[in-house]
Parts: sequence; C-alpha cells; structure tokens
Amino acid sequence: MIQANHVTLRFGKRTLFEDVNITFTKGNCYGLIGANGAGKSTFLKLLSKELDTTSGEIIISPGERLAVLKQDHYAYDDYTVLNTVIMGNEKLYQIMMEKEELYSHTDFTEEDGMRLANLEAEFMELNGWEAESDAATLLNNLGIAVDKHYLLMKELPEKEKVKVLLAQALFGNPDILLLDEPTNGLDLKAIKWLEEFLIDFENVVIVVSHDRYFLNKVCTHIADLDYNKIKLYVGNYDFWYESSQLALKQVKEANKKKEEKIKELQDFIARFSANASKSKQATSRKKMLEKIELEEIVPSSRKYPFIDFKPDRPSGKEILTVEKLNATTDGNQVLNNVSFQMLKGDKIALVGENEIAKTTLFQILMGEKEPDSGKITFGTTIVKSYFPQDNTKYFTNEETIMDWMRQFRHVDDETVLRGFLGRMLFSGDDVFKKVTVLSGGEKARCMLSKCMLEGPNLLLLDNPTTHLDLESITALNNGLMKYDSELIFSSQDHQLIQTVANRIIEILPNGIIDRRMTYDEYIESEEINRLREELSK
Repeated sequence: MIQANHVTLRFGKRTLFEDVNITFTKGNCYGLIGANGAGKSTFLKLLSKELDTTSGEIIISPGERLAVLKQDHYAYDDYTVLNTVIMGNEKLYQIMMEKEELYSHTDFTEEDGMRLANLEAEFMELNGWEAESDAATLLNNLGIAVDKHYLLMKELPEKEKVKVLLAQALFGNPDILLLDEPTNGLDLKAIKWLEEFLIDFENVVIVVSHDRYFLNKVCTHIADLDYNKIKLYVGNYDFWYESSQLALKQVKEANKKKEEKIKELQDFIARFSANASKSKQATSRKKMLEKIELEEIVPSSRKYPFIDFKPDRPSGKEILTVEKLNATTDGNQVLNNVSFQMLKGDKIALVGENEIAKTTLFQILMGEKEPDSGKITFGTTIVKSYFPQDNTKYFTNEETIMDWMRQFRHVDDETVLRGFLGRMLFSGDDVFKKVTVLSGGEKARCMLSKCMLEGPNLLLLDNPTTHLDLESITALNNGLMKYDSELIFSSQDHQLIQTVANRIIEILPNGIIDRRMTYDEYIESEEINRLREELSK
C-alpha cells in the first residue's frame, strides 16, 4: 500500500497539489490522468520520494519495495543489458556485486567467509539464483534478443534502451510499480505483452499514459488530477469519461431547473409583495427562494479543443495511385515494391514496426523526397494537407502564431484565423506568442489548426498524437471520425486506428499487407500473422 496523506506541493507562488489524500492498494492498477501541466509526473516523483512535499507525507507499508520506470536512457550506458535489468532490485544487485568482490579475494579471510554466508542467505531469500533467467525472460518478452543481453547499454539503439528500462522496473515483482508513459517507444507486440503483464500483476500499479486503449485495458481505477486535488473513480478510462461527463450534465440540468424555479418565485414576489391579500404567499415564496442554492460548477483545468476538418471541395473518383514504389533512407531499403490505389471513402492506417518506412512514404507523397523507383499519381481534384512527425522546419522563423497561420492561406478577415486558433485553445494574447518558444503540444495544435484552415480533401497525418494530451487526442479522434473525405495516417494510438481506419496497410521489409478491415480484426487474423512472417524474411 502507498498513501498520500494531506500532501501539498508548492513551487514559489504556484500550488500544484493542495491537501491531497489518496490511498493506492494491492491488486489494483490506477491510471493517473490530468491536463498537460497538471502535475502527473510530479506526483509520481512525490510518491517515489524523488521530490519532497511542502507539507503532508507519503506513507509506504513497511518492507514494501517500490520500482520506478526510469526516464534517463543514458544513465546505464556502462552496464550490461542484463545487469541493468537486475538493478531494478537494488538490494539484490548490491548483494551480487559484494559477493563477486568477496569471491575475488586472493587472501580469503574467516571474516569474508562469515559475510559471504550471510550474503548467500539473503541472496536465496531474494530469489537470486533465478535473477538472470527472470531478467532474460522479461527482455525476451519485450523483444530484446538473447544475443544482446550481455552488450553494454550504450551499444543499443534508443528504442531498445526504452524496453530495457521497462524490464528493469518490472523486475523482481515489486510491491509498488510507478510507470510514466510506459508504452512510449514500444512496438505493438511489446505493448500487448505489457498489457497482459499488468492485468496479471497482483500488487500496486500507478500509471501515467496518453494511450486510452492501454488505460482501458489495464486500469481498475482512474485517479483524476484536477483543481490541485486527486479524485478516485472505480473503473477504466472510458468509464471515468462517461461518468464524469454525466455528472457534469446532471449538475447543469439540476441548476437549470433551479434557475427556472428562482425566476418563477422572483416573478411572483415582484407582482404580489405589495398586494395585501397575497403578502403572506409572497413572504412564503421569499423563504423558499432563500433556500434554493445552485451547485457550483468549478471550471476544470482540463480543456478540449474542437477539431473539425471540412474539405473546401469534394474529391473526385481519382484519389491516389502508388505504383511499384522503392525507396532507401540512410542506405537502408525501407519501401520495397509498394503499390496500392486509394478509393473514395478510404481512411487508411499505415502500420508496421519501421517508423522510418512510414515517414518516408509520407515524404514521397508530399514531394519532400524522391523515390528510387516507381511513381505516384494524385487525382486532379485532390487538395492535400500534411501533418509531419517532425515539424521542426515549420517553426524556425521568429513570428507570431497569427502570422505563422497566414502563410498557409490568404484570409482578409483576421477573425477567421482567430477562430481556427481558438478551436485549438489559442485565445486572447496567445495568438501573439512567437512560434519558436512553443512547447511540443502547442506546435502540434498549430499544425492541426493549419490542416483545418487548408480545407483539404486528403489528409496525410504522420503520428499526429505524439505530443498531444488526452483531451486533444480525444478531440482529434472525434474530428477524424467525422471527417467526410479521404485520409492516410500513422499512429501509436490503438483506439484512434480502431475507430477511424477502414483499411490497414502494413509496411514490411519485402512488401505490404493491404486489407479492408478494422484494426482489431487485423491484429487478430492468423492469415495476416502468416503473411507478416513471409514478408519479413
């Protein structure tokens, strides 16, 4: 068990948490949610005692071990992969190192022998003899091959370091597990394994994630961080969303009825308070009026943008034809004989483990990169709008958001631009911010504003959810479901693909798999699993 008891945290004049009381108990997985900047990662640091509270305390049951998913991918560069995982249980790793040092003594003393006997007993208690095989199993399940287990961490690519640090957090059955964005950088297979691991995990899990499908799959409770407080809901993310929206609707409806009653009583009092025969009734209604209290609706720190893509003109019959496309990036072939024809109404999700391959295809479609061979043909009616995975080159000039927007479409009326920016939560003086100082999430919202302003009938979106918060992801999801034209997109968000795509194209080393079906049907298909193996050889 881990508990926050009257916890307050202040940074200068800013209060992040105020008198927070919450208990996390064994056997449950808690999804910690809240708007960007609300303090989710900071709260995990308080729980792990990496940060001190301003007042109040964090209480952990005596003897319980807490494990945290580390974010520094370079901290373990000089350790082997296997040892990095075992270091998840610090006590066990220290015993292993001390044992190794004692056994290396050439002048082995009686004192060394006594110390070793104690260490061996502790080592056995902590299942030390299974440590290497347990660590290897975790690594294998996350897709780190056996031949890499004895490499140094600095020899691994970034995406594999992420998996090793996750294995480190999961190692040794911790009593309390704190995971900040554990699915970031994981492929579909690793995410699926992690979901099953956490579902079966019998201790306390507290997880921060922007992946709604993941939260729905693993969470038994949602801890909602808002108004500097944390409120606990039983159920997964969808249950929290529906119940919180329903509660807000009920309060608004109850207030509306009370307001109608107040108006009715006020009208009666105004009409008859001077009337002697009605004065008693007027007095009675005054007393009734005094007893009616409207429930306070506190404005949430959580804000939902409004995303609505409307084509300026409908697309014709000819959308896009891709013929025998081949392309290399940094000397590696990433597209191999890729051919497909896009039809009216297609919403295509590009999937596959090779992110560079998907980005390369988007770049070719946008004319940013030339293929080695093959050709692409767009219909004459097609108007494209592009959301790149790396938007750095779009934000290099020292200009305001308003001026930045003007380059994408000539608009005489400034209120039109303000309208598109307002939908994406840039209001008031926000539109005069310089684009070079924007956060990743703000830049992503600018790019979505651009896409709406351009009025495209073909959207090309390369991982648009990467820097977005849950509220913006939900708004984007809803906007793409309503979008009445064609779309090609890639995403790590399972729910977005499942609810938007009607066609899946997976890019593999030796070709593509192209199917008209939902994402869930696609990943469960045995036929596609066989095809994937063939095209990956």
